[in-house]
Amino acid sequence: MPKLNPYLNFDGKAEEAFTFYKSIFGGEFLGEIYKMGNAPGTEGLSEEEKNRVMHIALPVGNDLLMASDIVPSMNQQLKLGNNNYVSIFPDSREQADAFFKGLAEGGVIEMPMEDQFWGDYFGSLVDKYGVCWMVNFNEANKTN
Repeated sequence: MPKLNPYLNFDGKAEEAFTFYKSIFGGEFLGEIYKMGNAPGTEGLSEEEKNRVMHIALPVGNDLLMASDIVPSMNQQLKLGNNNYVSIFPDSREQADAFFKGLAEGGVIEMPMEDQFWGDYFGSLVDKYGVCWMVNFNEANKTN
């Protein structure tokens, strides 16, 4: 069965953001944090751009949250918007609250965690890095 894994882009904040996400979700980064300066043909980049993340991955449950930084000198531009959300399905109400509280630190809450008319415990927010999150727990869909 195919899997979908969210891939996020940042403007020089990928490693900082993923350290933040690791503090909330736990676990360890998958492999090393690849930097732009390790790629062939990047000798002309500034030291700041060489230190930007080319790829980082954090396992969350059975899925991966992945990201990279843009490189402005290569005419890459970050466009923040609400066209993408990362939807996470915690194992309990307590875990949902912990994830939501952690992600909301320094961010903007769109919908607080509450029981919804469709039967789920749900909330949404934009974190301090501009990433949109949905936290969704459904007791009936709990697997353990």
